[in-house]
Amino acid sequence: MPPSIQEASSSQRLDPAPKDTLGCTAHHLQRDQGLRADGIAIHRKTMDVPQLHHVETEASARGVLLGISLRDGHSRRILDGSRASSHDFDRGAIYIRSFSDRYRADIRRPFDFVLLEISHASLERAIDEKDGKRVASLARVAGVRDEVLLNLAAALTPALEHPAGASTLFVDQLSVAMTSYLVERYGGAAPTAPRTHRLLSRAHEVRAKEMLRSRIDGSISITEIADACGLSRSYFIHAFRETTGYTPHQWLIAQRLEQARALLIDFDMPLADVAAACGFADQSHFTRVFSQHSGAPPGTWRRRMRVGS
Repeated sequence: MPPSIQEASSSQRLDPAPKDTLGCTAHHLQRDQGLRADGIAIHRKTMDVPQLHHVETEASARGVLLGISLRDGHSRRILDGSRASSHDFDRGAIYIRSFSDRYRADIRRPFDFVLLEISHASLERAIDEKDGKRVASLARVAGVRDEVLLNLAAALTPALEHPAGASTLFVDQLSVAMTSYLVERYGGAAPTAPRTHRLLSRAHEVRAKEMLRSRIDGSISITEIADACGLSRSYFIHAFRETTGYTPHQWLIAQRLEQARALLIDFDMPLADVAAACGFADQSHFTRVFSQHSGAPPGTWRRRMRVGS
């Protein structure tokens, strides 16, 4: 006999609300953005309404989760077996936890977090790239303030807001910086050597620039270029900056904008075609980046060139 309408309604009410991959109730989130780097999933999750929110993930082999709070006033009660501990998270406070442990927490206040799910492979590579005694694991922390990670997380937010225009190179560059810093600061690895006098050889500089130009849309990772040069990723980033005065992403943006200005001189070429030729996701993305670096939208810049010619 089929269930009555009342029985069916009760069954529906008892069904658990859908959870995301990090244990959050999906419909409680006002913002749920995501990107992927080389072995790292990056999220921004925001809950603006104060309400009881239970987060839970079962033990797994997914790696490590780093959370960075972007606002003041968040708190959570973390349950560990029969024990419980409460932690406050103002802007810049972080937590680090391993997915190998079951995680349960009660959340009562709004939150806004950038979260990095770092795979075992990515963490192992960051550990391998550090000199000195090998790091066994990262410390488990909650509510610790870290300005370095806050600044790096804030730099990721525009890419999370506009994922279609996000450069793989840029996201990967920041991810490498964050994992390297985590291993050093929370794993007890030897501090990175001073950045002065770390230059690329001429051959490595030429190779790196060729690889960057060949993927002008930024769809290349730091890992690919560093491996081609036989260097660690963090060393490559620092050496490239010492050699050229730019990070790899900054250098590539400069190349794209130089190419765009040359094409804009062809006054009949549509802006959408210029954007596509220079590796931008679309005309809107091109306009946003061009305006930021040139002080005017590309159409305005072109009109000024036409008047001056």
